Amino acid sequence: MEKKFFGLSFFVAATNLSTKTKGLTWREIKQRKRKWKEERTIKKLEKMQKEEMGEEEVEVKSDCKPCELITMSIAVPGSILQNAQSNELRAYVAGQIARAACIYKINEVIVFDDAEEEPLASNEKSLVKCSKYCLQFGRLLQYLECPQYLRKYFFPLHSDLQYAGIMNPLDAPHHLRQDENNDFREGVTLDKPVKNDKGTFVEVGLTKQVLVYKHLQPGLRVTVKLNPPKENSKKLKGEIVSPNFPLLDSNLYWGYTVRIAHSISEVFLNCPYKGGYDLSIGTSDKGKNIDEIKKKDLRNFKHGLIVFGGLQGLENIVEKDTTLNVENVSHLFDFYINTCPNQGSRTIRTEEAVFITLAELRKKCLKIINV
Repeated sequence: MEKKFFGLSFFVAATNLSTKTKGLTWREIKQRKRKWKEERTIKKLEKMQKEEMGEEEVEVKSDCKPCELITMSIAVPGSILQNAQSNELRAYVAGQIARAACIYKINEVIVFDDAEEEPLASNEKSLVKCSKYCLQFGRLLQYLECPQYLRKYFFPLHSDLQYAGIMNPLDAPHHLRQDENNDFREGVTLDKPVKNDKGTFVEVGLTKQVLVYKHLQPGLRVTVKLNPPKENSKKLKGEIVSPNFPLLDSNLYWGYTVRIAHSISEVFLNCPYKGGYDLSIGTSDKGKNIDEIKKKDLRNFKHGLIVFGGLQGLENIVEKDTTLNVENVSHLFDFYINTCPNQGSRTIRTEEAVFITLAELRKKCLKIINV
C-alpha cells in the first residue's frame, strides 16, 4: 500500500510538473525536475531530523495562557542601606526585604534613589549614575533571588557581597535542590559543543545538563521546562519558556525581578508591564487608616505597586523630586494608607513597614494574587 501511494503521489506531482513545463527547452525542463527532486529530498531529510530530535517545532513558549498575569511590586528607597551602621547590617536589611518579598510572592522589587548627595558614577557599563547604596541594595536582592547553583555564574567576588553569607536564604520554589523533582528549573546556557550543532546545553542544578533545541549564546539565565524522561534515553531534554510561565501554567511563584530607579518618579515612568501600574499604594503614618479601606476597593487591578518611604517618610522624598508637580503627596497614589495605626514606637523602620504592610494587604488584595 505504501509503495502504491508513493507511486501515485509521484505520478501526480510529475503530471503537475509537466503541465508547467510546456514551451520550455529540454535543458530547462531537466533543470526544473532536478530542482524539484532536490527540494523534495531536503523536505524528507528535515522531516527525519525532526523525528530523531523528537520535536516538530522549536519555539519559546510565551505567557499567553488563558489565565491573566496579575502582579504586585514594591518600591523601597536605597537610603535605608545608607542609614545602616555597617556592611553586616546592610546585608541583613537587604535580606529582610528579600524575605518579605518572597514570603508574600512579590513579582518586582524596585530600589529607587533618594540620596541627597550627588549620585556616584558606576564602574559597570550596564548601570548609569546612581547612589552606591542603591547598587549594593539591588545586587544583594538579586543575589538572594538567584538559585544557589547558579550564583557562581552570575556573581563574581564583589565587595557588596562580602557579608552575603549572613543573609537568611529565601528557600523559594525555584531554589530547587539536586534531588527535588519539578517540571521547571532555572538554568544558565553553557558554551559546550552539541552533537551536529543541534541546540544548547543548560546547567539546571541536576546531575546531568539539559539539552534544549534552540541555539542561545552562553551565559544567559533561562527558565527551562523539563520534558518527561524517555526510556533508554541518556540525555535530559527540555524547552525554554518565559519566566512567567511557571506562575501561569502551574500557579508556582517563581521569584522577583529587581529594578533600579533613579528617582521616585522613575518608579512609575519605567514600569515594565504593559499599561503601567493600575493600582498604586503609598504608605505613611500620615495616611488613611488601613482598616477603613474596603476589600472591594482593591480588587480590580492587573499590576499593583506599593511604595515605602525612608527615615523621613514619603513626603520628604516626593518634595525633593523636582519632576513631580504635586502639592499633596497623597495625590500621587490611588491609596495613601497607614498600615500600623496607633503604633507604640515613634518610628517604624522600612524593613519593618514592608512586613507589616504586606501582612495587612494580604487580607485585602494580595490573596487575590496568591490563590
